[in-house]
Amino acid sequence: MSEGVQTKVSLLPGGIVQVKVPLPFSLRWVNSYLIPDAAGYTLIDPGLHTDEAVQAWSESLHEQSISFDSIHTIILTHQHPDHYGLAGWFQERTGAPVYISELSYAYTQRLWGVDLGAEFAASLTELYAEQGMPQSVVEEIAPHLVSFVERVSPQPTVTFLKAGETMAIGDSEWHMIDSPGHARGQLCFYEPLKKWMLCGDQVLPNITPNISVVPGENHDQLQQFLDSLEELKGYEVELAFPGHRDPFTNFGERIVQLAAHHERRLLQIRELIQVEPMTGYTLCMRLFGERIAGNTHNLRFAMSETLAHLFHLERQGLVAGTRQHDCMVYSVKPTTTVSP
Repeated sequence: MSEGVQTKVSLLPGGIVQVKVPLPFSLRWVNSYLIPDAAGYTLIDPGLHTDEAVQAWSESLHEQSISFDSIHTIILTHQHPDHYGLAGWFQERTGAPVYISELSYAYTQRLWGVDLGAEFAASLTELYAEQGMPQSVVEEIAPHLVSFVERVSPQPTVTFLKAGETMAIGDSEWHMIDSPGHARGQLCFYEPLKKWMLCGDQVLPNITPNISVVPGENHDQLQQFLDSLEELKGYEVELAFPGHRDPFTNFGERIVQLAAHHERRLLQIRELIQVEPMTGYTLCMRLFGERIAGNTHNLRFAMSETLAHLFHLERQGLVAGTRQHDCMVYSVKPTTTVSP
């Protein structure tokens, strides 16, 4: 099955229904899964709240003869709007409880809570400005963030999940695994008998999960992601159900590929700033260039991922930042040599 396939619904092993919920971004769709049991269905990650997504769900449920009242549980692997957005909409129609980790839910309230993300937007734009983003571009960020409020409304009433515990999904018990890096609080779900993994956006086929610096989370997001990959590599997985693209079987191999991708990117960054010290924004443009031109959504992801790599190198003592004209400029430390 290729990503060009327009079919919204696929039937997977175990009677699992995969619904490709459309997205107004380059990712094109997010995967939702309906996992059956004797009482009905558990819904995993219902998607972003848009008119197109609602229409896709209406057509998909009708095609599969699945009613709203047969959906008894809603689970969110993590808090990003393309996974979280329709949770409240579905809860209103099904009466189902919505489960999410406490850390994931806290992030949703930072972005779309009482102040509708005003504090978060201020922190993010301040960070971007400090990293050399032009003011005319910085001014596009806050309105872009606010535009997601309607895409996650209504917000659900939630029940918290906890990593390390198990949860009944379908006819099986699934182990919940803390999987930070792409999203703090993200959970992967492992079924040890079938050797299946619901992996959210932590391990994706064909594309690399975004790893972003998040203001107020004073963690090395990239190191958290790499550590999580190392943990996940220890699980025997025969079939992985990702948040984007299609289910895949080479889970362990894909983890190795993802780790290698980030090692190459770290080396590339060191090589670039060894030739010419630069701000985080200049570095972002060098790395992503025309792929993000004129697209605020893609720029935000690219900028935050660039900074995640840059700050990782800084924590390792491989690059150093100095303030010049109100911006941070980064260079390779004099004692550091870059391998050819």
